[in-house]
Amino acid sequence: MDIFRLPQVILLAQESSGSRGFLGTRGSLMLDVVFLAMFVIVPCLAASIWLVKQRRQYLLHKRLQLAMAAVLLTAVGLFEIDLQLFTNWEDRAAASPYFDAAHKWSCPVGISLIVHLCFAVPTFCLWILVVVQALRKFSRPPRPGPHSRWHARAGWLAAAGMTLTAVTGWFFYWLAFVA
Repeated sequence: MDIFRLPQVILLAQESSGSRGFLGTRGSLMLDVVFLAMFVIVPCLAASIWLVKQRRQYLLHKRLQLAMAAVLLTAVGLFEIDLQLFTNWEDRAAASPYFDAAHKWSCPVGISLIVHLCFAVPTFCLWILVVVQALRKFSRPPRPGPHSRWHARAGWLAAAGMTLTAVTGWFFYWLAFVA
C-alpha cells in the first residue's frame, strides 16, 4: 500500500464507523457529546452540593440533580445506542500509539477503558439509587429528614464516583482518540 494513501484509508475507516465528532479528534459525535457533557456535569455537581450544604437550598439542589440526571441519562442512552449500532471505537482508536488491536484489553487504551468502566457502571447505578430514594423518601418540598444521613453519604460517594468517571473517561478519550 502506498504510504500517501494511508491517511485516506484511515479517514474512510473512521467515516464508515459512525458519525464524525465535532471536536476535531477521531471520536464519534456521541463520544464528543458525552466527553463535553461531563465538563458541564462535574461543575454542576459541585454547585449542587454547595447549594445544599452552604445555602440550604434543598429545592434548587433537587432540581439541579434531576436536570443532571436527565441530561446524563439521555446522553449515555444515546451514546450506548451509537456505540452498539453505529460506531466501532476500536476502528477509531486504531491510529492511537496507545492502542493495539491484537491486545486491546492489555494495551494502555484497553486498560484505561476498563478502569473507566469500573467507575462508570457502579456510579451510574448508585446515582440512580440516590435519585430514586430521594424522590421516594424526601418530603415535598424537600427538607432534611430521617433519610438525610443516608442520602448525604451516598450522595458524596456518587459525586466522587461521577468525578472519577469523568476523569477516567477523559483520559481514555485522549489515549484512544486524540493521541
